[in-house]
Amino acid sequence: MAVAGYQRSYTWQDIVQTNFKDCTFVAQVVTANEAELKKISRDFAASFKFTYMKAEVKEPFMVRLESNVQGTEVRYIENGDRRVIAVPKIRVKQVLDVAHAPGKRQTVLDFGILTPSLFENLFDANFVRLDRETGDLVFDLTYKHPKFDDTSRQRVWVDPQRRYIAKRVWFAQDGHQMATFDYQDPKEQSGVWFPSQAVVRDVDGQVAGVTRYSKMSINVGLTDKPFQF
Repeated sequence: MAVAGYQRSYTWQDIVQTNFKDCTFVAQVVTANEAELKKISRDFAASFKFTYMKAEVKEPFMVRLESNVQGTEVRYIENGDRRVIAVPKIRVKQVLDVAHAPGKRQTVLDFGILTPSLFENLFDANFVRLDRETGDLVFDLTYKHPKFDDTSRQRVWVDPQRRYIAKRVWFAQDGHQMATFDYQDPKEQSGVWFPSQAVVRDVDGQVAGVTRYSKMSINVGLTDKPFQF
């Protein structure tokens, strides 16, 4: 029997895409307002310099991004606790250990979905509420403590049926709001819903950038080879 005023408590198991194994896609910047992007952070604004990227992602915690800037190939590879940024043409290879810097990691969260590995190794999830207007499940994601001392957090609105992030708000370690991400136009493939567009707004609500994801292929059986350094 239902109890008046009772609201079910949800867990991270209710918001993850359990079918997701890997994917490839192209990320293309549609709009980039440098002034608004810099209001978020200069590092974040710099990421929009790469207007076209080929992306490969594999569970758990493997990301490879390739871009071309003025005829020069740039590679970004993240595998577990290590990140490599390489520019083969000029023989540059920068290796970074991100084991204790969770905020610097690139994960599927950035592309608008959540997977079990995120909550097994990186985040704790706290159910906030059921959004009355959209029906989305609202969670606060914080880095596991005491494993990490990063106090930044993400508040996410997750579609409970399709299990993609509809909205994400990024808060810095001092608690102030950095940016809001709206993930739009989700497509289904291999039992996985994946947004095909991300709109980022600064704290004033101004659109800072729009990125479109295309040529999506999910669960293609990627090997570990593309993610080796």
